[in-house]
Amino acid sequence: MNRTFNLLYTGTFAGTLLALGLWSTQGARDFSAAADTPVLNGKLALAFEKHYDAEFPIKQLGTNLWAALDFSLFGEGRPGVVVGANDWLYSDEEFKPVAGALHNSQDNQALIQGVRETLARHDVQLVMAILPAKARLYPENFGERRPAPLHEQLYQNFRRAVADAGIQAPDLLGPLSQAKAEGQVFLRTDTHWTPYGAQVVAGQLATAIKPSGLVPESGSRYVTETAPGEPHKGDLTNFLPLDPLFEELLPPPDQLTKHSTRAQEENAAGADDLFAETQVPVALVGTSYSADERWNFAGALRQALGSDLVNFAEDGRGPLLPMLKFLQSDDFKNAPPRLVIWEFPERYLPMAYDLSEFDAEWIAQLKAAGRQDKHLADNTATSQGARH
Repeated sequence: MNRTFNLLYTGTFAGTLLALGLWSTQGARDFSAAADTPVLNGKLALAFEKHYDAEFPIKQLGTNLWAALDFSLFGEGRPGVVVGANDWLYSDEEFKPVAGALHNSQDNQALIQGVRETLARHDVQLVMAILPAKARLYPENFGERRPAPLHEQLYQNFRRAVADAGIQAPDLLGPLSQAKAEGQVFLRTDTHWTPYGAQVVAGQLATAIKPSGLVPESGSRYVTETAPGEPHKGDLTNFLPLDPLFEELLPPPDQLTKHSTRAQEENAAGADDLFAETQVPVALVGTSYSADERWNFAGALRQALGSDLVNFAEDGRGPLLPMLKFLQSDDFKNAPPRLVIWEFPERYLPMAYDLSEFDAEWIAQLKAAGRQDKHLADNTATSQGARH
């Protein structure tokens, strides 16, 4: 009996290895390299290794299987996502503590004030759109995980600090919280807001900006058209590598309604030309919340303000880098706008940034100008100290 069992076990093990080995050769079938790829220096071998690693079927099986166990048994994904209740996903940047948060916040606040000082020297008004975190707006879907103490008062303290430094920052948390009753303001499986959430923020900003007279009446009227909702697989599902083998375990996709805003006049100024014959008075700077056309934030702002604008926001760069790039651009130096709207999600305040692409002396000058405002530094230190 023991011998029969041993033979059966050995045969099964050998057969499994053979099957897996044959299956793994599929990763090499469609390999091809450029005709001039050198062989002797190892470049051909490296190209094959990269291709095989990417196509290795056992690797896909292991990745999917491990992700399925983590998700099913522990309700967890890869670093980057927090799995909440009711199929809600959150960025873990809105939950985890940040190393050096106090120092980073003080540095970033000094840079923000330095930006304001730079814009003021060119007679440009700055309005900040500090975006509340998705976790702040939808705490009812957290599940068992809770944000670190750092995040508890981050929005309120950030907004108070910039206001004390003389920067206009309208409250967006209240309007977005009220708008939840009418529709979803953030996507369930994505880091970003919905077009409806972007529209609510645009309306609140316009209400705060218009009395200042910074945006002259242009006579242009903007209309927004909507298309039927389509399934949208949010960016946070990338941290749940369950497909293709366990795709049914993923939270169902969001329904994303496409919004598109256009000027009614045929001769309306182009949105990408700040320096046409009629200078566009508004510049928008920010993150993917502003840059990604799927959310239509720039379009909603145009309609709410009744004015064209130029969008300098960038994907995947955070809020600081696009602003520093804008300040050094020929667009700003040659013909600055009257108003800059800076979209800045709250979670980016305590983060450290790699500013090596900019001149170190210039960055130091910006920070020094910002630190001259004692209210900003004192407020930051007090509020951050209270959280620790």
